[in-house]
Parts: sequence; structure tokens; C-alpha cells
Amino acid sequence: MPVLTRLIPSPVVVEIRSGALDDLAGVLADERISHSGRLAVAVSGGSGARLRERIAPSLPGATWYEVGGGTLDDAVRLAGEMKAGRYDAVVGLGGGKIIDCAKFAAARVGLPLVAVPTNLSHDGLCSPVATLDNDAGRGSYGVPNPIAVLIDLDVIRDAPARFVRSGIGDAVSNISAVADWELSHRVNGEKIDGLAAAMARQAGEAVLRHPGGIGDNGFLQVLAEALVLTGVAMSISGDSRPASGACHEINHGFDLLFPKRAASHGEQCGLGAAFAMYLRGAHEESAGMAEVLRRHGLPVLPKDIGFTVDEFVRVVEFAPETRPGRYTILEHLDLTSDQIKGHYLDYVKTIGS
Repeated sequence: MPVLTRLIPSPVVVEIRSGALDDLAGVLADERISHSGRLAVAVSGGSGARLRERIAPSLPGATWYEVGGGTLDDAVRLAGEMKAGRYDAVVGLGGGKIIDCAKFAAARVGLPLVAVPTNLSHDGLCSPVATLDNDAGRGSYGVPNPIAVLIDLDVIRDAPARFVRSGIGDAVSNISAVADWELSHRVNGEKIDGLAAAMARQAGEAVLRHPGGIGDNGFLQVLAEALVLTGVAMSISGDSRPASGACHEINHGFDLLFPKRAASHGEQCGLGAAFAMYLRGAHEESAGMAEVLRRHGLPVLPKDIGFTVDEFVRVVEFAPETRPGRYTILEHLDLTSDQIKGHYLDYVKTIGS
């Protein structure tokens, strides 16, 4: 009988622990990613620059590149600057924008990427996607998975609390996203990758069920692992389906309709997920999700992030236009603005105002 297997695209190294940053050079050498220490390190002017002073002595062969923002132009410029050097790998050290720029630049020059996030704001730290601002607004660009991910829990604990909370919302939204994927399978016959769905859902459930908070190393470990697993799930499926459904459509709706007022990615995704769960009739699950999000200081109502009910209704009505071809509970119900408002008022009664 033949033995059937498949290769799963994933990082060669995942280190999640206190002190991981100080061991960066040793880990890369031990894993044969960079014996020479010739690295192109992309950093932000904020947290990355501060950490540069700490770890630069251990990386004498590195060249440091300060990245101004998270735009496509920034990423292209970074790639152009790195072409002149001979490097073993690119290291992205900083928040999500810096890592996405480093992902894109590394792919453009044909080098492996080492992701060293300084916060846990979203699930992009290990995904095969770079999200960058461009002239049309914001675009998603396919890139290889990071070859290594190092997450120092001491660094994460020092990050602004709002960034870590944002990652909670993004991880928990997996539960709603997978439910949307299953809905599309039932209605349209869309193929589901069972392994990718299981990984994404269990990552979300692990964060949802954990009793700890952002000051607890045990909780941060689970959150970091959940975000890494979500990125691997997207690599397995070949797209963002395991982690992006109505929750992310609502997030994109906020971003596109109210670009100057939008909250963080994870805040909007968590709110969108709780409301989407209600729309699909999972009222108890919606209330439970909202309770956990509130416990972590995340929004569950539009007023929590400065929006009116009518503005939220407009966002939800517009949301399906942000991902043409993706089928979620929003496309399935095809609600009018009056119907959305009615469901929203019932949602508020269920979770409390």
C-alpha cells in the first residue's frame, strides 16, 4: 500500500520564550540559516531602533536598514538598498508594518526572511502574505513564509498593551472565519483543507478559552503560538481563508469607509467576529466571545471605537464589496441596511450594552 504524504510550508525554526532575542545570532547559526552573520536587518525607527542598540554587538556582520513605514514604496526601496549586499538572510525586527516590508523585500531579492516581532498585534507575523499600503489604498502580496520566527516574551510584555490586545481579537476571529469557510463549503461546494481549518480554529479556541491576561507569560505564549499556527494554516490552504471571513470583511469596511478613524486591525476583526457569530445564529457563542473580548479590554460594540450604530450598519452593508468572490455569512444573508440594524439591536440585547 502506498504511503501518501504532503509537505507543509512552515518555518524551519519557531522560538517563543523569554530571552529569545539575545540568542538570535546563535539560533541562526545553529539552524544553518546564517553561519557568517551576514544579515540585512530591517528595523523601525521606534521599538526596532531601541532593540538595535541591545543586539547589534552580537551581530557584527549585519547591515541595518531603517524602514520609514509600511507602504509598497518603502518595501521596494528596501529591496533596492539590499541588492548591493551579499546576505544570508533578511531579518525583520519590529511591528507588523516592518515585518511585512521585510517579507516583501526578502521575496524580491530572493532571500529567506527571519521574523522577529516586537508585538503580537496580528496574525501576519508568520503568514505568506505582506499587507502594504499603496496608491489604491492597501494591497495583499503573496510572499514565502518566514524561514524562522523568534518571539521574545520579555519584548512582547514591554510592547504597548493595545497592540497585544489587537492580536487577541485577530486570533479569536479565526473561529468565525472557519465557520464562514464551512458555510461556503455547504452552500457552494468550496473545498476546505481540513488541516488548515483545524489549526486555525484551535488556535482561536486556545486564546478564547485561556483564563490568563496580557501580563501573564503563559497567556502570551499561547497567543504567540496561536498567531504562528494561523500563519501556517494560511500557508497550507494557499490563501487567507482559514483566518479571514465576515470578520475581516467588516474590518476592511471600516478601513475603506473611515480610513482616518479606523481602529486597529485586531480590534475591528474581534468586533466583526462577535457580530458575525450572532448573524449565523450562534447566539451563545457570540455572547461568550464578546465576554472574553471585553475581559481583555477589546471592543464589542461600534461605540467602543467611536462609531455610531448607523455608521456600523453602513460598514456591514459595504463589507462584502471588500472581498469579491469570498462567501461568508454576509453574502449568504444579503441583508438590507434595515435588516442589519435590526440584527444589531438584537445582538446588543444578547451581549449587553
